[in-house]
Amino acid sequence: MKIAVVFDTPHPEWGDADYKREVAAGTVEEAEYDVARALMQNDHEVLLLGIVDDVRPLVDSLRAFEPALVFNCCEGFRGSTQYEYAVAAVLEMHGWRHTGSTPTGLLVARNKSMSKKILKHHGILVPEFATFHAGDPFLRPSTLRFPLIVKPMLEDASVGISQASVVSDDESLAERVAFIHDKFHQAAIAEELVEGRELYVGLIGNDTLDMLPVVELHFGKLPKAERRIVTYKAKWDDEYRERHHIRSGFARLSEAVREKLRTVCETAFHALWLQDYGRLDLRLTHDHEVYVLEANPNPFIAYGHELANAAEKAGMNYRAFIQRIVDEALRR
Repeated sequence: MKIAVVFDTPHPEWGDADYKREVAAGTVEEAEYDVARALMQNDHEVLLLGIVDDVRPLVDSLRAFEPALVFNCCEGFRGSTQYEYAVAAVLEMHGWRHTGSTPTGLLVARNKSMSKKILKHHGILVPEFATFHAGDPFLRPSTLRFPLIVKPMLEDASVGISQASVVSDDESLAERVAFIHDKFHQAAIAEELVEGRELYVGLIGNDTLDMLPVVELHFGKLPKAERRIVTYKAKWDDEYRERHHIRSGFARLSEAVREKLRTVCETAFHALWLQDYGRLDLRLTHDHEVYVLEANPNPFIAYGHELANAAEKAGMNYRAFIQRIVDEALRR
């Protein structure tokens, strides 16, 4: 069938042929290129459509191509991840079926405060937190206990998170909150730091969900002075990861814990209006309490990375994994 792969790009002047040259070369690691390659290997007719700061080329190109489905790999618009939801909104307003979550699901999951309130309402454990908006008087609620980790409210992929994000007193908290306001021009959220194992749970489906094998991030040989948190460097800097022996592997869990994770993650998936696939970031404490740190309705699905590897562990090679997402979207 005809499938358009839509994504944000730094190359506004490029067209379908330019992107397909990149896909064929295989020298650049981009999730959308891997997705397009898998779709073409599955005999679909694929249009690669990058957008930057104007929706008109998107609308015009989709009208001309008339896809049966849009594979939505867009993570932002006009250089801002905060507009991730808006691309899905444009697709839905024009009647194009697309993979992944609705604009509501994308918007709610990105807002760390809103998503935590919804999860808490559904009986799911989340870290205690407070939000700090620029211009408001600084006041830490007495119920919020140190140490805290301070993050930008609306970013993902560990953007804005470093070892300096963990604070242990009001002075350091105020300084980090001000840094978030100045650097990212958005509210800051401060959460109680939950100690435990860092787990990532991928889910695929809709009414019925399949939980993929659970991935655990091992912090290796971080210096004792550093916290076991997923900083931007720990997530994306290969040299830093190699130096400190940070790696991902499949978690060894008892069946009881695995079932607890399944219940929590399925509840969170539906509570936050996720669709087709997603990933939950968790902390598992020493007494097997499960805390949801974040929900990601648009996780990184490049070949060879955590979610794709979990799908392969479950018996789906990469082509089958991408086709499964297509099938789920069309069935829905």
